[in-house]
Formats: sequence, structure tokens, C-alpha cells
Amino acid sequence: MTHTRYAFVKARWHADIVDRALDGFLELIPAEQVDVFDVPGAFELPLFSRDLAATGKYAAVAAAAFVVDGGIYRHDFVAQAVVDGLMRAGMDTGVPVLSVSLTPHHYQETDHHNGIFRAHFVEKGREAARAALMIGKARASIAA
Repeated sequence: MTHTRYAFVKARWHADIVDRALDGFLELIPAEQVDVFDVPGAFELPLFSRDLAATGKYAAVAAAAFVVDGGIYRHDFVAQAVVDGLMRAGMDTGVPVLSVSLTPHHYQETDHHNGIFRAHFVEKGREAARAALMIGKARASIAA
């Protein structure tokens, strides 16, 4: 069965930046084919993405987050847990779960940095859409 629906999950931390990934995704995949979901933060992405993938409704699930150093915890550990969890979600369900999660080494909440990362998230959204379409096409060719 060929799926033409996609799920896009986005963390609400730094939503003004993360939401741009959806903009890029929708440049290549029509909005009518995309179900959009919000979760509180990056740490919630793997479980929710796994649950979406397990429904069997989606050709792929894209998960977007911006994990930055808040000075209180090691953001690199959070980012690693998220990426590992997203990979496991895809492996456990057999549905591609794509990461649009970025962890910059140096981020400051300035207009300059925010502009750079907003633009980068648009491109990362496009990349996720291209990957979703490409993997769907490749999987269809081996299923034939």
C-alpha cells in the first residue's frame, strides 16, 4: 500500500525558528498531504513520532526541534537522546522518521542568529521533504 500522507511534528521551544522547517517541508509536499502536530520540546519528539509512525497512516514522519545550550544542562546529551530516539522509532515501526533537529555549538538570542537559524530551518525542512519523497520512491521500487 502506497501512502501519500506525511506527519510533521515540531517542538514548541523556539517555535519562531522551528516552525520555519514546516514552511520548507510544505514547499515540496502539499499541505493537504501533511498532518502537523506540536509537542512541548525536543525530548517529546521520539515517543510521539513513534506513535504516529505506528498508526500506519504515514509514508514518513519528520520531527523538528532546536536544542540550544541553556546553561543549566548539557544540551548535547538531550540532542543525542532525541536523534537516537527518532532513529529507534523508525527502526521499530518500519516507517522513516526523519530528524530536522539542530544543535548549534554557538547560539545567542540575537536578531542576527535568529535570522540565520530561521533560514537554515527552511532549508532543513526542504531536505526532510526531499528525503521523505526519495525514500518513499525507493521503497516502492523494491516492493514492486
